[in-house]
Amino acid sequence: MDLRAAVLNERLASYADLRGGYPFPLAGAIYWFALAGLGFAGLPLGRWILCAAYGSGLIFPLAMLLGKLLRCDFIKRKTAVTSVLVPAFVAMFLFWPMAFAAWLTAPDLVPLIIAIGMSLHWPAIGWMYARTALYAAHAVVRAGVCFGLWMVCPDHRFTLIPVAVGVIYVITVIAILIDSAVVRRRIARAMPVL
Repeated sequence: MDLRAAVLNERLASYADLRGGYPFPLAGAIYWFALAGLGFAGLPLGRWILCAAYGSGLIFPLAMLLGKLLRCDFIKRKTAVTSVLVPAFVAMFLFWPMAFAAWLTAPDLVPLIIAIGMSLHWPAIGWMYARTALYAAHAVVRAGVCFGLWMVCPDHRFTLIPVAVGVIYVITVIAILIDSAVVRRRIARAMPVL
C-alpha cells in the first residue's frame, strides 16, 4: 500500500471510529441555540456580543463533556493527520479582530462575522476525516444562509442567524452520523476475518 492510500485509510478509520467527531458540532448547535435564546430574550446588543465571544470558549469543554457522555472521546484518538487541527483552529480564530472591530463600528455585522468566521475550520476538519465535501458543505451553506438572512431580515439578525446556524448544525450532525455509520460498515466488510 502506498503512503497516500495508507493516509486515506487512516483518515476514514478515524472518521468511522469517532463518528465524525459529532460531539463538536453538537456543542456548536447548543452554543448557537443559546445565542438565539439571548436574542429572543432581548439581551442588549453589547451584552449579546460579549456572551457570543465568551460563550465561544465554552464550545470545546462542552464538546469534551458530550464526547465522554456519548462515548465518543475524540481527544484520546491521535492519528497521523490530527496535527491539522491546530492550524485549522488558529486560522478560524483570526476572524475575532473583525468581529470586535465591527462591534465598535457596525454592531449589526457581528452575528454575520461570527457565523461565518466560526465555520472557517470546517473544510480542514473534513479533510482530516476524508470527508471534505460534507464538512465544506456545512461551511458554504452556513455562509450563504447567514448572508441571506443578514440581508433580508435586518431586524432579526441576532435571532434568526443563530437559529439558522443551530439548525444547520443539527442537520450536519445527522448527516455525519449517517455517513460515518456507512463508512464504518464498509470498513468492517473490508476487514479480513481472523
